[in-house]
Amino acid sequence: MPRAGRQTVLSIRNVRKSFGGVHAVNDLSLEIKEGEFVALLGPNGAGKTTLLEMIEGLQTPDSGSIEICGLNYAQHERQIRQIMGLAFQETRFPEKIRVAEALRLFAAFYGASPARTVEILDLVSLAEKKNAYVNTLSGGQRQRLALGIAIIQKPKVLLLDEPTTGLDPHARRELWQILSDLKRAGMTLLLTTHYMEEAEELCERIVIQFRGRILADGALEDLLE
Repeated sequence: MPRAGRQTVLSIRNVRKSFGGVHAVNDLSLEIKEGEFVALLGPNGAGKTTLLEMIEGLQTPDSGSIEICGLNYAQHERQIRQIMGLAFQETRFPEKIRVAEALRLFAAFYGASPARTVEILDLVSLAEKKNAYVNTLSGGQRQRLALGIAIIQKPKVLLLDEPTTGLDPHARRELWQILSDLKRAGMTLLLTTHYMEEAEELCERIVIQFRGRILADGALEDLLE
């Protein structure tokens, strides 16, 4: 369950979102504290993507509220963009851009220093590939680059949408190791995944969403009981 005494990073209160007659998210509430790694699981059609898109500001709730570090999109969208990192199942890059160039580009967007680019290359184990074109990278290397871009501005919260889907076991574990390092550094994470093993490996809380609602929320051992 949420850790007591820590700042609330993500607060979702009684959020609803419908498309026609379909209630994709139905009176859902969720709170994530600073430093928590939370996995969001559920079958296709459970409303996970819709929920994530509302947290990202791509969709607007029909009712209810979403706050990131006490900020809302109606009044503080620019500030939220500075404190949120995003990485998706697949990220497309221009083919003729080198790894270090891609990082420097996004560092410039966020006002991050050149030293941060070097730090990220080491963190995501791509220093040896810094001059390689992105289109020559393996799937796992591309996902590590996407993760590096997502954290280049040192976000308060990181949202990952099925980041290891389609990766081989070795590439998946390489990404897990990076996320474990971020966890030790105090990062806050909301992760959607279809892999229970991944949720168990990385997250102390597992939230199961079904038909737009939270069906269960707790540590794996509590859910199994």
